[in-house]
Amino acid sequence: MKSIWTMGEMIVEIMRAKSEVPHSTPGEYLGPYASGAPAIMISAAARMGVPAGIIGGVGRDAFGDVIVDRLTGCGVDCSHVNRSANAATGSAFVMYHDDGSREFIFHINGTAAVDVPVPALDRVAAPGYFHVMGCSLTVTPEFCQKIVDTALQFAAHGAEISFDPNIRPELLRDDNFSAIVAPILSNCSVLMPGVSELLMLSKKPGVEEAVDYLFAQYPSLKLITLKNGSKGSTIYSRDGLVKAPTFKVEQLDATGAGDCFDGAFLASLLQGKNLYEAACNANAAGALNAAAFGPMEGRISPETVAALISGENS
Repeated sequence: MKSIWTMGEMIVEIMRAKSEVPHSTPGEYLGPYASGAPAIMISAAARMGVPAGIIGGVGRDAFGDVIVDRLTGCGVDCSHVNRSANAATGSAFVMYHDDGSREFIFHINGTAAVDVPVPALDRVAAPGYFHVMGCSLTVTPEFCQKIVDTALQFAAHGAEISFDPNIRPELLRDDNFSAIVAPILSNCSVLMPGVSELLMLSKKPGVEEAVDYLFAQYPSLKLITLKNGSKGSTIYSRDGLVKAPTFKVEQLDATGAGDCFDGAFLASLLQGKNLYEAACNANAAGALNAAAFGPMEGRISPETVAALISGENS
């Protein structure tokens, strides 16, 4: 079976225990949890049963151990993770609002998260997808260029590029996000935005108009997987669209749900699922992750996903 790879920030996440407690106020945090959007995505892909690996960096410290141990425990290939002797592992602090929104304080630039050499690909077997997160492209210009170069190397070795814009306002260096992501979009096969990201990338006022524009603008684009929270997901191809429902869980933490969607969807495609099956698997994986506290703590597996879809989850 072909594999899924990604490259980007590997960090620990430390989270407020209660909502509406500002970062500026002394109070309780929980963690550290293994995190970083690329790491969350690739953990879900591996847990869904496909070969999966990550290119990234952590420090030679306890936080780095948390991340590598968690990912290897999920079955992720961490042989291309650089253990930096010169920098500490990156981190993010998270506070929650009662409406479900979050505020982040990131410490990534200058950490081991961006101390990542561009790998030699002779040790990567049968790449199927190389997944890029937009937040990774906004950390530093140098890190962005490394990710773009690596993505194009993977594409030259037969991988298709998938891309989740995954915009984090706290990481944006300027307002020119479209220019930053242009080299990835121009070579992208699977685009995985939310509604606001779709409209921002297309600069169109409506979803259908945005989808038509992006398919016309980018000849390599095959699929747009539109994630729309409680409304489910819609998968657009050049031949039409497929809608997939949501699956009810008691939500504890929305962190990482969209990343898990990405990993489960791509894994399902590699396993030969049709678009509807892949979207249902992805929606279920995202829901299972939201039912647990922590960025990649959901009970995601082919069995738990199937049980949730069939209504057997308890």
